[in-house]
Amino acid sequence: MVKTNSGSSESESAEVAESYNHWLREKIERAIANTRPAIPHDQVVARVQARIDAARIRRKSAKD
Repeated sequence: MVKTNSGSSESESAEVAESYNHWLREKIERAIANTRPAIPHDQVVARVQARIDAARIRRKSAKD
């Protein structure tokens, strides 16, 4: 077994890569099969911005 710079073996690295690839393939397949209606980009951006703004307000009020 050949050790890599991080101390793990190449076979362990291959196992980790295969595990990740399997997880990613399943995630992609679920996304493709999803029949829920798409959410418009502008709506998603607005929701995320509202969460960011709320977090800033909470952080600021926690400091005061």
